[in-house]
Amino acid sequence: MIGIVQKIVATLIGSLLIAIGINGFLVPYHLLDGGITGIALILHYYFEYPTGLCMLLLSIPLCIYAWCCERNYFYNSFLGLIVASIFIDWLAPLRNQFSLSIVTSVLLGGISIGIGIGLMLRYQTSTGGTDLLAQFIAKAFSLNIGVVIFIIDGLIVAVAFNALGLEVFLFSSLTIMIIGFMTSLMAKPIGN
Repeated sequence: MIGIVQKIVATLIGSLLIAIGINGFLVPYHLLDGGITGIALILHYYFEYPTGLCMLLLSIPLCIYAWCCERNYFYNSFLGLIVASIFIDWLAPLRNQFSLSIVTSVLLGGISIGIGIGLMLRYQTSTGGTDLLAQFIAKAFSLNIGVVIFIIDGLIVAVAFNALGLEVFLFSSLTIMIIGFMTSLMAKPIGN
């Protein structure tokens, strides 16, 4: 059984890695993650809304569903959603701190975010949003959670293709592949 302290530590470290990956590596090139975070990034790029706040607000319907139908998932993801949203907006100044190539940003951003998400999933917590949706789907169909996240994220970026342009679309797709791969490596749950 995973202890509450382990979940809290995994939530804090995972959220920090996600926030660093988004702000330090994706935002400077207007790259997208997928899912709710990707939609929140689109809102940030076009309307300058705070990414974390958008992520929190967009996740409310999934949280309500989890509260009503899968209470355990709600408890395991709500704290992660709050912490990740706060960290993403709190670490927004990182957006101007690194001068890296787009390829390096894709690699480091994908690795950082993937490890963060995977670490949280390993300790049976998440950031809510589409990670929560992916947990429902993975459980219902006995699928690998990293693959499910990859598919959902890919669909979000594919839908945003016209707004992104080809270069950003391709690099965002590569980022999502790296995130999915790293999440799959990290997400094997500890205990049962």
